[in-house]
Amino acid sequence: MAIDTVPPLINAQINYLLNNCPFPVKVEQIWSGCKNPSLLDRFTLVIPFCLDYIRWDVIYNAMYPLAAPDVIFGPEDESFQPYSGGTGKSSQNSLADWNSKDPSRLLSLIVELRNAYMAYQRQRIGKVDDERLKFELSTMLPREGMEMYLSSGTEKPEEVRFAIPLLDKDLYKLVAGSTWRHPQKIYLQIVFPVGKKYSTAPPARPKLISTPELKALFSIEDFRLPPWSDGMCIAEYLPILEEMLGSQMKDAVTSVETRRKFISALAPLFGRPIEADPVYCRRATFLASSGVFNFLVHFSISLQFPKQQPALMLQSSQHFNSQGIPVKSPSITEYPWSPRWGPSQMAERLFDFLADESLNFKKYCNQLNQQ
Repeated sequence: MAIDTVPPLINAQINYLLNNCPFPVKVEQIWSGCKNPSLLDRFTLVIPFCLDYIRWDVIYNAMYPLAAPDVIFGPEDESFQPYSGGTGKSSQNSLADWNSKDPSRLLSLIVELRNAYMAYQRQRIGKVDDERLKFELSTMLPREGMEMYLSSGTEKPEEVRFAIPLLDKDLYKLVAGSTWRHPQKIYLQIVFPVGKKYSTAPPARPKLISTPELKALFSIEDFRLPPWSDGMCIAEYLPILEEMLGSQMKDAVTSVETRRKFISALAPLFGRPIEADPVYCRRATFLASSGVFNFLVHFSISLQFPKQQPALMLQSSQHFNSQGIPVKSPSITEYPWSPRWGPSQMAERLFDFLADESLNFKKYCNQLNQQ
């Protein structure tokens, strides 16, 4: 993105938005709409909503940078008119008293519009003629951060999607030293087909989704959702799900300390690691030697540790391929291991295994160099 050709006032608005937005918004593309094509004054914002994304075009005028921008919503949201009416509350909006010299104004506008879009979707869903959906809405307790979306179109069936945040706690505080920029969340996504008269209502489709950074601590893919029984509603399902999820999140936090103790147990045998993951303890690298042969040992530790043993990779400090890249071994996952061993015994057995494996690796490196 040629940000240096964006007019300064517009550039300040964009930068403030990207650096201070409470949700991870992105600029997908930026282009010029004025007579001077070197001045970029309009762009597409990608905004997270209901575990998906909406795209809005923000249209400034580089020739009149003091003017407020226009915002063009997606083609499926033609009826979304948050500032229509011109009287009452709708006239008191971020565009009414626009100040282009205040870099926070674009952020205020986007947050305001997203909140209005959330209310718009709730209103649309409330008008859907579907008995099961009406029952869900009437029994569901209000929950901060819950979002819903009605999708419809000629090429896909009409359905309502709920995104419900789980575990009312600050997940980023669970792990000391975490560098997550945005609050980490786990959501239950539930999709209900609507709009048709079914003899038997099709089952709801629950799915667990987390913010990407949380996967360093907890594997959503490995979590087994509790079954959704016939006739069950969201209000019944949530307590069961959150109890199971809360228990496994505690185990995930405990597992960090288990991995930390394992890495610490390696140090008396291998020396201090030259590189290690200090937060989640998912990887560590040690410098080792066998006679005059020096090599690195890379440990990759999964979230299933100690049930699943670490993957090892050896890297020579003395052998390089034709591109000048250090020779590495294939990933090693077959070696003596028991999850019932204590950290010290795990480290000792690995040290003994690598004493023999290093000889095989040295031979492998020498053979590659002779080719």
